[in-house]
Amino acid sequence: MISLRQIRSFVAVYEEGSFTSAARREGATQSGISQHIKQLESELGVALFERNGRDVEPTLAGKLYYRECVDVLKKLEAAQQSVAINHVRGVIRVGLMPTFTRSVLAPALDKFLGSAPGSEISVIEAYSGVLTDMILKGELDFAVVPAFEGATGISHRLLARDREMLVSAKRDNNLKPVKLSELGPLKVVLPGPQNTRRRNIETYFSANGVAVAQRLELDAMMGTLQFVAASDWVAILPFVMMVSDLDDDRFDVRPLEDPPFYSEFVLIEPARKVMSPAAALFADILRLEAEQSRLVFQERTGAPRATRRRIVRSAD
Repeated sequence: MISLRQIRSFVAVYEEGSFTSAARREGATQSGISQHIKQLESELGVALFERNGRDVEPTLAGKLYYRECVDVLKKLEAAQQSVAINHVRGVIRVGLMPTFTRSVLAPALDKFLGSAPGSEISVIEAYSGVLTDMILKGELDFAVVPAFEGATGISHRLLARDREMLVSAKRDNNLKPVKLSELGPLKVVLPGPQNTRRRNIETYFSANGVAVAQRLELDAMMGTLQFVAASDWVAILPFVMMVSDLDDDRFDVRPLEDPPFYSEFVLIEPARKVMSPAAALFADILRLEAEQSRLVFQERTGAPRATRRRIVRSAD
């Protein structure tokens, strides 16, 4: 008879692509994981992996079986949650980029703790690569990262679509649309090459004839903002991150136009798990706070009603 331990071992090997990594994830020995897989293949009468030295690749049967196993694990966790006495209580672990911790996190936490006073929440701030690795290891209930191609072991869904802005030191041009190709060569603070946003920004520059005089790589968001506020350097940042700065005297926040530049942010979670009610509640609150920032953008820029409808459709 196939055991739950064998299923978990199979899923771990499939997602990690390695018996060694799977054993580390499951807190087991490599020989134990290997034995579980052999027993499972014997029970099913089919090879689930092709082994070539240390490399492990799933067979077609393995790929099909993985989908079923993930579904089994999710249903089991959902069943466990359904009998919990206090559905919106518990400990949740969330990973957020600086984009969301800076403006959205505080009001989201206030609403969440008011709605689920018995819950405990741990928020980790990091960039997308780190958060994705933590999701794969099962260390977070969910994380919010820029949209990407996806990865084995991760499920994702759209959380927000946001306008990108030119952020510079205050010169009283707040929310005045700007066409970057018409500006002089820019001195731009950018995230490092490993960051998904860096690739998207560079693609926008290249496709739209944006001249760049100097690039400064800085994977420290607070440092970026401090430097921009005190210099003639600029940054390209999402509106959701800058919404709380609209009325201060430090920054001009200007939407990119001709063409507009959008970024999409997705919620990612382990494919094998079901999000707890408390985590689902916090994820929904984050989504609503991001939506609120979009409404603020529309109100503050005076976008005509027809334009607003067009923006909403383009986010689908």
